[in-house]
Amino acid sequence: MTSQKIKHLTTQVEGLNIFYREAGPEDAPVVLLLHGYPTSSHMYRNLIPILSEQYHLIAPDLIGFGFSDAPKNKVFRYTFDNLTKYMQGFVDQLGLKRFAIQVFDYGAPVGFRLSVANPEKITGIISQNGNAYEEGLSSGWNPIQKYWAVPSDENRNNLRGMTTAAATQRQYFTGVTDKTLVAPESYTLDQFFLDRDENVEIQLDLFKDYISNVALYPTFQEYFRKSQIPLLAAWGNKDPLFLPAGAEAFKRDLPNAIVKFFDTGHFALETHVHEIGQEILKFLATLPG
Repeated sequence: MTSQKIKHLTTQVEGLNIFYREAGPEDAPVVLLLHGYPTSSHMYRNLIPILSEQYHLIAPDLIGFGFSDAPKNKVFRYTFDNLTKYMQGFVDQLGLKRFAIQVFDYGAPVGFRLSVANPEKITGIISQNGNAYEEGLSSGWNPIQKYWAVPSDENRNNLRGMTTAAATQRQYFTGVTDKTLVAPESYTLDQFFLDRDENVEIQLDLFKDYISNVALYPTFQEYFRKSQIPLLAAWGNKDPLFLPAGAEAFKRDLPNAIVKFFDTGHFALETHVHEIGQEILKFLATLPG
């Protein structure tokens, strides 16, 4: 097999630059890969080569993340609706007509919004620790939920510790049996972007707005029930943020959903990319063109 080259590209949507990685045959079925917090398309760097022999992979950085533009929160509203607006613009800019989506963490509410708005475009969903059910939220969300209930300066400031280098490493290491499998450039690059001037304010705004995603869970679930979209949940079962119950819950609305657990944490691709990649290939092979 010939290794597919990964291109590193940028396009503009409403005056903002969106960086993305692209690989695979141009005439192959498209998979849109959406990252989560606090990372970027870099999290898919090892998965893309596994999938790109047979599929056309596109992995953008959300506004405020990675190598995409990150305007300060005084001039840009950091809400999940707004992140989705720019992702919709990205999909339209690239002329994507039919594609599967892979979602993780923050990428899930963005991807599920896209799916609800463009049901005719979506061929299938791969959710890697991408939640859509309240039972998937762990106690790790308690400080953020406190901020939702009382959006005071004190409760906002109490969340700043979640953006530190120690907190970022905890996300990568918690639940991982062999920490030597986690590449240090992963959490180091994430922290580099978190440490940019005023980027923490962006993240605090998004912590606050995450309640909008929970409010939309019934809408996402209705979409699942009505569409019966093919779905693979590939889940690190020791994720400190999104519990295995969130993966199992997909089967309530999608009885044919495939749920696979892996003995790892939140960033499952760091430790189990080959196993997850094989499950994704099997799943993608079943999707309509």
